[in-house]
Amino acid sequence: MKFFVDTADTAEIRELADTGLLDGVTTNPSLVAKTGRDFFEVIGEICSIVDGPVSAEVAATDYETMLEEGKRLAGLGENIAVKVPLTMAGLKTCSQLARAGTQVNVTLCFSAAQAILAAKAGATYVSPFVGRLDDIGQNGMHLISDIVQIYGNYPALQTEVLVASIRNPTHIVEAALMGADVCTVPPQVLKQLVSHPLTDKGLAAFLADWEKTGQKIIG
Repeated sequence: MKFFVDTADTAEIRELADTGLLDGVTTNPSLVAKTGRDFFEVIGEICSIVDGPVSAEVAATDYETMLEEGKRLAGLGENIAVKVPLTMAGLKTCSQLARAGTQVNVTLCFSAAQAILAAKAGATYVSPFVGRLDDIGQNGMHLISDIVQIYGNYPALQTEVLVASIRNPTHIVEAALMGADVCTVPPQVLKQLVSHPLTDKGLAAFLADWEKTGQKIIG
C-alpha cells in the first residue's frame, strides 16, 4: 500500500518525506487556504519535495473552465495529478486530461457506481471518502471493499483506489486488508501508526537495562 499525506503544510511534508515512508501528497482548496500562501507557490514547493504524485484540485465546476484549469495545473510539475470532482463535468475533464497523458485524481466519491464511472473515464485514482460516510451513519469501509472487488473483476482497469477522509489508524489497516492501493492520511494519523504502548514500555526497559551496564556504543 502507498501512503500519501493529506496536507498543504510544506514543513510537515518535508518532515514526513525524510522518513522515506511518503509516496505522494494530496491537497484541496481548503488545505491550501489554511497555509495563507499563494496557491501556485505552495503546489510548486510540494512538487519539489516529493517525487510521487501531488494532487492539485481545480476550482471550476463547468467543463470548459475545469479543463483549462486542469491543463494549467498539470504544467506545474511532472508529478502533478489533477484533482477533479466526481460530477459529469469532472468526468469529462478527466477523460480529456487522461488522453493527454495527465494523471487525474477523481475526488468526492461516495458510491461504487461513481467509482465505476471514474475508472471508465480513465482516472489514475478514485478517492472514496470513508470518514464522511461514517459521519452520516454509513460504513465507509464497505464502499472500499465494494470498489476493490469491482475493479478486481476487470484487470484491464488501471484506476487505483485511493482511500480518503481517513480518521484513524483502523481505517488504514482495514483498507490494507481489503487491498486498497493508496491511503491519503492527515499527518497526525500517519504518526499515530507508529505508536503502541507496549513499544514504549519495551524500549524503556531496554534502555534502563543498558544504562546499568555502564557501557556506550559511541564515545
